[in-house]
Order: sequence, then C-alpha cells, then structure tokens
Amino acid sequence: MRKVGCFGLVLALAAVVALFLVVQGWGGAGPAPRTLTVQIGEGSTLAGAAAELEKAGAIPSARRFRLYARVFGSGDPIKAGEYRIPPHTSQSDILKLMQGGKVVQRLVVVPEGYPSVLVHDALAKADGLTGTVPVPAEGSILPDSYAFQAGDTRASVVTRMQAAMKTYLATAWAARKPGIAVTTPEQAIILASIVEKETGKPSERRTVAAVYGNRLRNGMPLQADPTVIYPITKGRPLGRRILRSELHAKNGYNTYAEAGLPVGPIANPGRASIDAVLNPAQTQALYFVADGTGGHVFANTLAEHNANVKKWYAIRKARGEM
Repeated sequence: MRKVGCFGLVLALAAVVALFLVVQGWGGAGPAPRTLTVQIGEGSTLAGAAAELEKAGAIPSARRFRLYARVFGSGDPIKAGEYRIPPHTSQSDILKLMQGGKVVQRLVVVPEGYPSVLVHDALAKADGLTGTVPVPAEGSILPDSYAFQAGDTRASVVTRMQAAMKTYLATAWAARKPGIAVTTPEQAIILASIVEKETGKPSERRTVAAVYGNRLRNGMPLQADPTVIYPITKGRPLGRRILRSELHAKNGYNTYAEAGLPVGPIANPGRASIDAVLNPAQTQALYFVADGTGGHVFANTLAEHNANVKKWYAIRKARGEM
C-alpha cells in the first residue's frame, strides 16, 4: 500500500510539473531574441498563422501553439495583417495580439494643399507599398492620413484617396450655399485649391473664398500668386520671387494674365477649403494683402487696398525684406 501511495504521489508531482511546463510554455517568455515582423495573410487559419510564427522564430512549435490556443485561448478568430512582435513575447500574448488585430500601422500622410507631385513622392517613399503609379490628377486626392499594409500597391492607395475625395465633394456640393460663384463641383475644387494655397489661417478661409467669389462675379482677374507658380513647378516650391515675365504669361493657370478660374486645380484642397468655397463668408471685400502676422487684411475698395499694401511694404522694409 505504501508503494502504491508513493507511486501515486510521484504521478501527481509529475502532473503538476507537466502542467507547470505547459502553462510556462504558453504564458512564459517566447523564443524571439529581437523584434520580429510577421505577415498574416487574408483568410489565414490558426494553423496557417502558427506556421508563419514558427517560421519567423516567434514560437517554438506551430503544433504546440495550436494545441495551447485551443486549450487556453479565447476562441476568437485571428485577424489578417502585419504584426510586430517584441522580443520574448509569450505565445499567449501573440494570440491576443492577432485576435485583437493590433497590426503595424503604416501611413501615407497627405497634408492639406499638397500638390499631386508631392503625393506621388510620398507614395514612392512609403516603405511596404509595391508597384508604381503615375502622378495622380491634380485635385483628385483628399488630404488625410491613409493606412496601408505591407504588400499593398501604390495604385490601390491612390484609388482610396480619390474615392475619399469623390465622396466628400459629392456630400459637400449637395449642401452648398445657394448663389455661390462656382457652378460645378470641378470649379469648386479649382477655387478651393487656390484658397488652400493663399491662406493657412483657418479663420480666414471663408473670407478669402468670398473675395475670390466676388471677383469672379465682377469679371475681375483673381490675381492669385500661387496660380502663376503652378505651371512652372507643378506645385513644388519656386525658391525665388516671381518674375515679371511670369506674371504676364498666358498658360491657362495665370490668374493675373487672364480673368476667371484656371483650367485646373493647383493643389489638392482639404475639407475646410472645400467647405469655405461652398459656404463663403458674407462680405463685399474684393482685395486682401498680408498683415505681417501670418494673416491678411481685407478691403472693399482699391483705395483701401492700396493703403493696406503700403502698410505691408513698410512692415517688410522694417524687417529688411525689401
């Protein structure tokens, strides 16, 4: 009887040790010596994910991982994506990571007013994107931050950017203020791109849009400097002053040489500038000039405007800029 009792005790101790090892194997430190990146494809099963994890060195055994996951895991499905696994992450935490869909966040950021050549540059530099894509049509991209996964194509990201612009513009156009100066969504994007480049001050956007709307109705040239620069650089910085010859160039964009809107947008306007064009401020102003603080001062008459210009020149001279 004593031998049977000792044997039972040994079995019990062995079971406890085995259970400890199993729990330690599941919840203890994993084998990864450094941060690993693992890609779990769309439609992957737990078995497929386990095979990828073992191949990367994040877990010691795909078979044991599947077994432990069935015994100790929650049973929630895993989610596809790219996962960054820190050194020695436990198998338990790896499963939670994949079930929670905590994938690596990769972004292409398009600031408001970015020209399409710079959007193209950002896409080209984005690590993880594949394939090539031409420069998108100017004004077709909605500025925003766009998430992507490693292996996505640049063309697919552009498609999403353009779909976002179409959706936003359609909604904003449907809610436009009656009697505005632009008569089509395309014209709204053109004017919004000018507003975007003319002021970076949110509180001014609707007033700047109103000034340009008033000038359009009166048949006055818009006289927007960014429209002179655009045909020269396609939106990249000019890096110098505008030449007198460039102010007189007729190329479809120059709003000094020709009245009306340019033939196309000069940047990709953001939501706020689109909204400003479709719901401009109530004002009779026809002119504006910089005020020396990063904003502008507005005027209804040429005489008022000339006085404001003199003040601006005085500020520039005091700064040694003239």
